[in-house]
Amino acid sequence: MIIFENISWKNFLSTGNQPTRLKLNDHNTTLIIGSNGAGKSTVLDALTFVLYGKAFRKINKAQLINTTNEKNCFVDIDFTVSGVQWRVERGIKPNIFKIYRDGELLDQQHSAIDQQKWLEQNVLKMNYKSFTQIVILGSSSFVPFMQLPQGSRREVVEDLLDIKIFSSMSVLLKEKIRSLKEEARTFELKRQSLKEKVEMQKDFIKQLETKSQEDISFKEHKITTLLTEENSYMNRNSGLNSEIEDLKSSLLKFDGHKEKLKEYGNIKGKISQKISTLVKDHKFFNDNTVCPTCDQEIEESFRVNRIRNSQNKAKELQEGYEQLLGAIKDEELRESQFNSISGDISKLLNGITSNNSQIHSCQKQIRQLESEIQTLTNQLQNRNTEHEKLEEFRESLQNTYEKLVEVKESISYHDFTYSLLKDGGVKSQIIKKYLPLINQQVNKYLQMMDFYINFKLDEEFSETIETPIHEDFTYSSFSEGEKMRIDLALLFTWREVARFKNSVNTNLLIMDEVFDSSLDGFGTDEFLKIIRFVIKDANIFVISHKGGLEDKFESVISFTKDKGFSRMIQGTPTEQ
Repeated sequence: MIIFENISWKNFLSTGNQPTRLKLNDHNTTLIIGSNGAGKSTVLDALTFVLYGKAFRKINKAQLINTTNEKNCFVDIDFTVSGVQWRVERGIKPNIFKIYRDGELLDQQHSAIDQQKWLEQNVLKMNYKSFTQIVILGSSSFVPFMQLPQGSRREVVEDLLDIKIFSSMSVLLKEKIRSLKEEARTFELKRQSLKEKVEMQKDFIKQLETKSQEDISFKEHKITTLLTEENSYMNRNSGLNSEIEDLKSSLLKFDGHKEKLKEYGNIKGKISQKISTLVKDHKFFNDNTVCPTCDQEIEESFRVNRIRNSQNKAKELQEGYEQLLGAIKDEELRESQFNSISGDISKLLNGITSNNSQIHSCQKQIRQLESEIQTLTNQLQNRNTEHEKLEEFRESLQNTYEKLVEVKESISYHDFTYSLLKDGGVKSQIIKKYLPLINQQVNKYLQMMDFYINFKLDEEFSETIETPIHEDFTYSSFSEGEKMRIDLALLFTWREVARFKNSVNTNLLIMDEVFDSSLDGFGTDEFLKIIRFVIKDANIFVISHKGGLEDKFESVISFTKDKGFSRMIQGTPTEQ
């Protein structure tokens, strides 16, 4: 049994640097009250955060840090399991996750994920879903058992019945079967490969003894043919190289044409620029008798001379420009001839490259054929060695076949075992055995809450609900108050199953806002009688907005806000 003793937190949500410490095993019943936002539900988030690394409500990890202090968020909890003292510490900024056993810090070399897995499997012996189903009944962010998907319902029940080991075994066995099948495929491929090698070796020996010499003669003839082809391509290259040399010689007369074209282009640009300037000058003096800048009259003789000079210079430049265009045209023709000859050279070079490729191919084939001839010659001299190889292949084939048969037998055995471990196997039989007891307990608790229905869970964890007048209902068809009674009955049942199995039994039960809206007219006194009767040797915390409940609990804790920070007060504020 897990006995939760105390929990404390600081810089957690609305709590500041001053730690809040809460004893978890002092009283059988404790009422937690306070206005909205005062921090009374913080205990739920602190509890699940320190144990499972996440808040009970839908709050991400970064939002758990107090927004004023923004660092040193820290939660710790002390509890015992079978006489062993445990302490868990968890923090944000800096990140902290420490587990102590009897005051000694456990190895920190493992990852946080591995530590968490170890804590759940070996100490708490329940995951987050199971923990919330038997320890917490909350109205905010809580998903009751009946609202869980089918797979999650099964997970909770398997956890409570200590049969999750079968699921773990099933996963391991599935992986083992996958590995064995992969091994079988490998052996099968190897067997096929060896069969092919045996046949190939048999054929090889036959060919070795009957056709090897013929193959050698054929390959020698092929080499002779390839040598002739190689020589032919080399002769072609010789002719092409001669043509290229002739063409290169003819290119010498075009030497310097690119520089001339560049020079002519520069001159052409300069002449064009001068002509443009003269045109602008001519237009200015032709169009203006008065200076547009200073408004002074331009002397007529000066204006006429400027116009005449512009025309004469423009004429001279135009004549030179036309001569230059003729020279450029001649050089462009030379460039075209140069490019044509260069193209011819390029084509000849491509021909040489192609011939060289053919020569290389011939040489490669010759080397391959020579290697094959040498191999055939050596093999003819070592017939006994090839027979020994054949026997080795046959022996390896037989061994591989025997291993394949062995692996297939193992797969068959593991497949049978896996079928027993699946949901419809051993687990189903165990669940089927406990389902009548579970249904009986649920209905007992429903009747204790004056809710007279016949509630049944089947092997797929789907519900069947009959009313006294034999009408069929589902969980979703009931009112919120009726749903709460079903949720409470399941909570009590899960705790009873946990106590019976002695696996995930705990002293702690926290109920959030169960009196505030959902219980309808069901009396507080009657409900308290039920939980005191059902939850024996437990420490029950009830969080409520509802007033007038203080005298019905052994202990009262109130939460208030002081300067923006949440503060816990033992007893109601009026008692302080």
